[in-house]
Amino acid sequence: MPATPEASPTGTAGELWIANTVTDLIQGDVHEHLPLEAIPLAGDVLGLGTTTSLDNGELTFLRNDAGDTTIWKCQASDGGIRALRSGDGSANFPYVCFSAEASAVRVPVDPADLKTVAGAPLQDQVQQLVERLQGQGRLAPAPIVGVRAELEWTSLVITVASKLCMGQQRRNAAIASSEASDGTAGRSLYELLQHYRLAAEDPGDPSDPIRYLGASLQWDCCGFYDADPASGRVTVPVEGAHLHLHGCSLDLRHGGHLHHEHPGSSLAVVKRLALYPLQRLHRLHSDLAIEDLQLTDGTLRFTVVNRGAMDVSGVGVAVVLDDRYGGHRFLRLPWLPAGAEEQFAMPLELDSGPHRIEVIADPEGRILDQLPLQANNRASLEVGVG
Repeated sequence: MPATPEASPTGTAGELWIANTVTDLIQGDVHEHLPLEAIPLAGDVLGLGTTTSLDNGELTFLRNDAGDTTIWKCQASDGGIRALRSGDGSANFPYVCFSAEASAVRVPVDPADLKTVAGAPLQDQVQQLVERLQGQGRLAPAPIVGVRAELEWTSLVITVASKLCMGQQRRNAAIASSEASDGTAGRSLYELLQHYRLAAEDPGDPSDPIRYLGASLQWDCCGFYDADPASGRVTVPVEGAHLHLHGCSLDLRHGGHLHHEHPGSSLAVVKRLALYPLQRLHRLHSDLAIEDLQLTDGTLRFTVVNRGAMDVSGVGVAVVLDDRYGGHRFLRLPWLPAGAEEQFAMPLELDSGPHRIEVIADPEGRILDQLPLQANNRASLEVGVG
């Protein structure tokens, strides 16, 4: 995978890469994907994310017996899990964040340091612990702190992504407003997702919309504490939503997003805990470009290049003659991997006289190119026909 301008995902401990953000995910369809092969999983790599819209689910990064990291896919259909392998059909991620090998910055924490109060929300306990350890100089200040934990629950509600399009809110809100979109935006993201309940016994309430899975109450978890949750980098962009945890039950039967703030979740005990200060954050982007635009012997030739670190899907390309956008020609590329290119040759008959030809990648604005990277999305050519 090509390196981004910020850094390559083979960096040193204390670094975190973010491919899209949670905000990107919940505000509209995402057409950028990071392939599994782009994530180095040797050693202790923390991360979480979401799988494709064709095969919805959550990603959990857990240590394996070999001392490396395995990504587990938590399935929306039944709350089950399976280990991901390259080439298995669900190894492209519209949102994922992951650290470098992080063992060098790992800070083991005695669970007693949490000073657990019965019934106290896990997020509040972690926030107080992070602030206390940073104040004592035991944990380096960092914008995001990685978390690994083994947790035992009295009861637990988990959610699993079952839809990745949250109403096209970003794109709609940029130009208009509506009561429907405002209503959706005002709801908790987790109200839109599939819920499951873990408890010692089935509550036996047929009207309960939360499906009971069983009594798997011991969980291996990985996630992040964000000092600035409103940024929406690795947590839902809501004030106070600092902690985002994914996990799998120790019996490897179930997995998903731990809805630790849900009224139906009650933490029994923290059995194991480690924190990882992640001081350097990097964003991974797509970067579409139109190159080698030329007209020879009545044929327009050009190349569409993805110079970014993210694969892109559904890329549109418009060919516009003499600024007549109403009569433009349109192409669509189903998939363009990071670092790949596709060449096009289009017959073009022109009347005598001067002409301006413009080729635009992603004219619909579907791809999340960052503004500094959008200048190369189009190329133009001035020609004269005798």
